[in-house]
Amino acid sequence: MSDEMIVEFCSPTLAGIKTGNLFSCECFDYKQLVKDLRRINCILLDKGIKAIPIRYLNHRALIYIFRPSFLEKDLCDKDTSFLLKQLGYNVDNMSECVKCLSEKLMALKSSKDFPHEIGLFLGYPYEDVKGFMEHKGECSKCIGCWKVYGDVSRAEDTFDRYRKCTSEYVSRFKEGMTLEQLAVCA
Repeated sequence: MSDEMIVEFCSPTLAGIKTGNLFSCECFDYKQLVKDLRRINCILLDKGIKAIPIRYLNHRALIYIFRPSFLEKDLCDKDTSFLLKQLGYNVDNMSECVKCLSEKLMALKSSKDFPHEIGLFLGYPYEDVKGFMEHKGECSKCIGCWKVYGDVSRAEDTFDRYRKCTSEYVSRFKEGMTLEQLAVCA
């Protein structure tokens, strides 16, 4: 797992405009992954960002990079907390919620068991996550970083902000800025 991968897949979170991002990477040595994450967390924790392996299977790791303070705020939303409670999450404890999500991902037997509430952990709008779950991914109004079932205009503006942020961050990284310089306190 390289800093370049983190910049490429997690720029909106690094920039403080998104709750979290996920990316998958090859991992043939779990001890090395832990070492890499420890190094990354030494850089990012001071900026209010945390990196954890949320799933590990068949030499692939799913990495969740997120802002705990943003996630805590997201979990306080009445609709979000109600839905997550219905799905077995302890919304009074953000760490327990992340652990529960990780356990659900580790227990996957098939794609139909996928915990689509994961969008709530990434900062997706409640109405879009709920719509995706209710419509089983069909009949969305538009598709970008996620399928939109609610406010299309707001979603398209957000997609554009994420795209511009990622482009800018990748460019700055290639020009020599470090992960530490790119991550902002938010």
